[in-house]
Amino acid sequence: MNVLFDIGHPAHVHLLRNTYRNLVNDGHRVYVTVKDIPSAIQLLELYGIPYIKEGSKHDSLLLKALDQLRYNARLWWLVVSKHIDIGIHGITVAHISRLSRMHSILPDDDDDAVEPLFAKYAHPFADVILSPIGTPRKSRKTIYVPAYHELAYLHPDNFVPDESVLKEAGVTKGERYFILRFNAFKAHHDVGVVGLTTENKRKLVDYLSTKGRVFITTERNIDEEFKKYQLKVSPEKAHSLIYYATMLIGDSQTMTSEAAVLGTPAIRCNTFVGRIHYLEEEEHKYQLTYGFLPEQTEQMFDKIDELLSMPNLKAEWQRRRERMLADKIDYAKFLTWFIENYPDSAHIMRENPDYQSLSK
Repeated sequence: MNVLFDIGHPAHVHLLRNTYRNLVNDGHRVYVTVKDIPSAIQLLELYGIPYIKEGSKHDSLLLKALDQLRYNARLWWLVVSKHIDIGIHGITVAHISRLSRMHSILPDDDDDAVEPLFAKYAHPFADVILSPIGTPRKSRKTIYVPAYHELAYLHPDNFVPDESVLKEAGVTKGERYFILRFNAFKAHHDVGVVGLTTENKRKLVDYLSTKGRVFITTERNIDEEFKKYQLKVSPEKAHSLIYYATMLIGDSQTMTSEAAVLGTPAIRCNTFVGRIHYLEEEEHKYQLTYGFLPEQTEQMFDKIDELLSMPNLKAEWQRRRERMLADKIDYAKFLTWFIENYPDSAHIMRENPDYQSLSK
């Protein structure tokens, strides 16, 4: 089988890398395409995944649209010339599947309401949409899976924390430290989204510095005043640093969920709060994370205080994590099975949605 993985964000590398290995080991030919996204390319190279670089990455919606047309044309030729059977991820894959014999599978964990453009211009063209159970979705093409995207690479079957990251970061085992994640909000669905202000970032750094070490990671260039806190560890060890952290605080969706599934208390502050189902489930069903709107920063600081006063905080979060894992499956294992057995896998999941949970 010939398979295409299209990478549009560094998080997609993590989402698909274990499935890539599984498919290659099973004898399939997998092509990986990526736009000129340095952080995504760096991860592909770190994990030894060959890739084809096409197109550019822009902040402007107009430039995004123009480049998307060029990108579609280049990938269409790749699909036709390489006789791709199945394409995974992204609007380009969905569009090309309507202009070729390729089938398209679209993993998507965001609610329709927070990504209206993607829901409108990608979902109708995909053959199948894979989403976490409970995700509000209009498309009848959706198949619901008992997993989060982060469980494709942070499920215990796929991830073992590397304690050497502590030495690399300059902290000792058991030392209290915090990771702050600041988002750039440059994606198409981020228009009008607000996260932490510079003032609140400053307050967080000043406050948490009295409680332990502080590390900051950000999508774009870091503010000069925060550079001394910038996270400096190997990218492939970032999740281990999150695993051992006392807490993660920021305005990122993905990294908040990563902390949650690793059993690290996570606090998020942005205008997406209350609007994304899988994060709401992680918060209200499993109590692994907490979300606050930008106008609720006082309550956010109160929650940080409350958590830091809890005895055995990390042990309690690991207990909550185990409860969550009991309900979920290894998403990389599921994706591998779904791709290798498509379209029969789609029929099985529609007829028996509990199939994967019963067989894990």
